[in-house]
Amino acid sequence: MRRQLPDPQELLELMQFKTPDLNARRRRLSSALTIEDLRAIAKRRTPRAAFDYTDGAAEGEISLARARQAFSDVEFHPGVLKDVSDVDTSREVLGGPSAMPFAIAPTGFTRLMQTEGEIAGAGAAQAAGIPFSLSTLGTTSIEDVTAAVPRGRKWFQLYVMRKRETSYDLVERAAKAGFDTLQFTVDTPVAGARLRDTRNGFSIPPQLTARTVIDAIPRPWWWFDFLTTPTLEFASLSSTGGTVGELLDSAMDPTISFEDLEIIRGLWPGKLVIKGVQTLEDAKTFTDLGVDGIILSNHGGRQLDRAPVPFHLLPAVAREVGAHTEIGIDTGIMHGADIVAAVALGARYTLIGRAYLYGLMAGGRQGVDRTIEILSEQIVRTMKLLGAHTLDELEPAHVTQLHRLLPRGAEGAAHTAR
Repeated sequence: MRRQLPDPQELLELMQFKTPDLNARRRRLSSALTIEDLRAIAKRRTPRAAFDYTDGAAEGEISLARARQAFSDVEFHPGVLKDVSDVDTSREVLGGPSAMPFAIAPTGFTRLMQTEGEIAGAGAAQAAGIPFSLSTLGTTSIEDVTAAVPRGRKWFQLYVMRKRETSYDLVERAAKAGFDTLQFTVDTPVAGARLRDTRNGFSIPPQLTARTVIDAIPRPWWWFDFLTTPTLEFASLSSTGGTVGELLDSAMDPTISFEDLEIIRGLWPGKLVIKGVQTLEDAKTFTDLGVDGIILSNHGGRQLDRAPVPFHLLPAVAREVGAHTEIGIDTGIMHGADIVAAVALGARYTLIGRAYLYGLMAGGRQGVDRTIEILSEQIVRTMKLLGAHTLDELEPAHVTQLHRLLPRGAEGAAHTAR
């Protein structure tokens, strides 16, 4: 091969240096290519107690690990020679439009994760054209969320509390503020044992110990934000002091019953969905009662450890009741392909909780925008690779759920997980 000295002009053309981005937040977020990347950034920037509240689950965290493993244990079956130059990710969900088949899930104590809190989530959801859910244990009031996102779709998640009048008042306030869907939560008669929170002494307001002070030293920005922004305001609780377990137990009631459901149903003028369905039998029961939808959820693994995996339950529920009610699903979703797989197996939509909070902790509102952007890009790419032009073209034939967990001595029961 003949050698020659490089032409300086050609060399300059080959060596194009990237213009440095002086905005640290934008630079940080642009480096995140996955939700796991956002999680790693969030862990660096957030005190341990607040991060672990988001990241953790109940007891041994088995339910959460199984839920995430279930999405990893998916085999896709693409169709080829399809025109997927453009795909449509939009659909109607619970009587209104959604630009993507996912919504932001309700999360509690959100402004403790990062002070922009629910306003960041609701603003990002409005901009992306997807619904936002406010928790009973949210740290921004119903009215303030509406003021911040008057055009966005807003859902409210309800705990039936010991003082029933408080729950009734929340229902009326949410309806008056323009929330169109109520998530009646049924999997929380008591708070789950969230051991990370107990070990961290996580409380509201945060309790300072030698450990928390040491943990705060490399994260001064979090404490600056926390100490220089308005005091936390809960959507429902009149008392904001105590451990997380105490606050949760004050918002939950082990006597909750079908009678409570009927009372709330009479008060609520919009769409009513049941959040926390974990068996096929309960899915049938609530569908027979005529609710507008059900959400297959084990509360992100934060209540009963070793609870059923919602994604495993989905196919059987979709076959039995999918034609009669709208099915949502949460728990364990960390990738757009997880969402595509859920839709293919019968979910009308999905909800993201931790993924949204990782983005929030990584960069506030811009971090939530990045979460939605990452998931949306993954959904579009997965649909194109599967050969699906619209969400309605996704079907069970596109997905095989590979099995790790089968009932002992009952291999034939595998059909319930397909």
